[in-house]
Amino acid sequence: MKNLFSNIKGDAFGGITAGIVALPLALAFGVSSGLGPSAGLYGAIFISFFAALFGGTNTQISGPTAPMTAVSMVVIAGIVAANDGDVNKALPAILTVFLLAGLMQIGLGAIGLGKYIRYIPYPVVSGFMTAIGVIILVTQVLPAIGYYPKEDVDLVSQFKPEAEEIILENILKEEAGEGILVLENFEETIRRAQLTTEEDIAKESKTLAQSASSGVIGTFKVLPRALKNINILELLLALGTIFIVYGFKRITTKIPSALVALIVVSGIAYGFGLDYRPIEEIPTGLPVPKMEIFTGFSLAAITPYIFTAITLALLGAIDSLLTSVVADNMTKTKHEPNKELVGQGIGNSIGAIFGGIPGAGATIRTVVNINSGGKTRLSGMIAGVLLLIILLALGPVASKIPAAVLAGILITVGIGVMDYKGLKAIPSLPKDIKLGPFKLSSEVLIMLVVLVLSTVWNLVYAVGIGLIFASLMFMKKIGDLTAQRSDVKSLKEEAWADEKDFPINLKEEVFIKHIKGPLFFGSTSDFQALTQQIPNTAKTVILRLGRMQYMDQSGLYAMEDMLQELKQNNVEVLFVGLLDQPRYMMERIDIIPDFIPNEHIFKDFKACLKWVKTNVKDEY
Repeated sequence: MKNLFSNIKGDAFGGITAGIVALPLALAFGVSSGLGPSAGLYGAIFISFFAALFGGTNTQISGPTAPMTAVSMVVIAGIVAANDGDVNKALPAILTVFLLAGLMQIGLGAIGLGKYIRYIPYPVVSGFMTAIGVIILVTQVLPAIGYYPKEDVDLVSQFKPEAEEIILENILKEEAGEGILVLENFEETIRRAQLTTEEDIAKESKTLAQSASSGVIGTFKVLPRALKNINILELLLALGTIFIVYGFKRITTKIPSALVALIVVSGIAYGFGLDYRPIEEIPTGLPVPKMEIFTGFSLAAITPYIFTAITLALLGAIDSLLTSVVADNMTKTKHEPNKELVGQGIGNSIGAIFGGIPGAGATIRTVVNINSGGKTRLSGMIAGVLLLIILLALGPVASKIPAAVLAGILITVGIGVMDYKGLKAIPSLPKDIKLGPFKLSSEVLIMLVVLVLSTVWNLVYAVGIGLIFASLMFMKKIGDLTAQRSDVKSLKEEAWADEKDFPINLKEEVFIKHIKGPLFFGSTSDFQALTQQIPNTAKTVILRLGRMQYMDQSGLYAMEDMLQELKQNNVEVLFVGLLDQPRYMMERIDIIPDFIPNEHIFKDFKACLKWVKTNVKDEY
């Protein structure tokens, strides 16, 4: 506690500055997620406070981030669509997934997996981050020009037939569930269908229109219509915001340009009484727990999103720990990765209970905190408290912010979050694989696969495929490299120092193999050719295994097959220098002693040579 208050002045300045920087981003990420600005603000308040209180990085400022928001959008859109487009109806399931992600993060930290996050391949992270930028940038084009698909009457009317089909399908499902659906009598079906109003059909049509125009592909589908229906005022507000965000940085970086843009453009729009579209109203008063997460819990509702929750947990962990490394470099300290994951998990769990979107350690806000004097976890807690005060005091004022302003801020976030370092490196990376007539870099290919699949298909699956692809490529590279070094050579090709005195008269009868490096799936094909290299005159084979440090299951069975074939040909095999791990593996399936008795295993070549001189006769 003493350390907590050791730098009150610096932590106060750092926390207040970081909180101010977080405000416009929290509102923007909330709107972008689909849950509204209050969800972004609630997430920023609780994650910032509790991740700082329980985390392992003293100067970390946490809250909603671009990657976490992009994945959250997938969860929210999917669950809302499954609940007839009703956000309130879908909210318990959405927040349950977010809570689950937070609990998973706590679990990751508790079992000590924090230190392994760094093994995520860079091409996967690079492709994902660039995809996040593209998704945010493209999906904010429509609100930036003032086009909302649900309000396009002509577009919505195109979905009327599909809406009617869905409504009828739901009626039939209800009847089947109640056990009253029979082929002989559709009177109840007709009665329920007649109760459906035009308003019900219009609502379902709007949901379908919104769903069809969401994401990158959906945006491009409706973009021609949107460009014909540009709201000039909304476009000017968005462009003005973007101009100030980039322009004000040239004047000074001490004041957050996003906040300046938010205040200036919103002030002009409201002060001049312009007919703009405001964001959703932010509720006044203290945030209250969403107890329906527990009272209305349904395993079936969240089961399809378990993998997404895992992705959110891992993404939040990566995002936070990368920021922790940045903080370490700036403050010359060392964070505790597992404790940091527990703190982030607690923050996300409490944030979800109060209706907030998930977040992670935010690099820009953390850097601002450190540069403003923040040194202890108190700074992150102050940032969270400041946002709570802003919510209570300025909630009604914040509700007057134009939606186009937040769209403009998000466009700059999307541009900024892309991994330009990775993109610039594409031409210079070595082309190490061939696809038909083309030579490509495996790392570039992984990055592009993740980028494209994340952008046009599914963020969650894209990362999974990217990790699998990267792992396979890594295994192939290491396999190729190790196979080159996993060499087996005969005595005639290379004699080791202790083999110089081997009896010349026994060289026809004894064949020596040197196995250097691990015997694993990448080197088994070469090893399997061993029996073909043995001359017909040899009745004894010496395997020198002192440099075979490791054997996997593939290598184990390759060894078994070779020994079995040699035994059938009445060739005796001697082991020299067998190490512990390979011996353990061979004892598990009884290669030792069934094929190689213990008396045929020698600690060194000198002992083996003594056995050879005693037991091998000169026949050639």
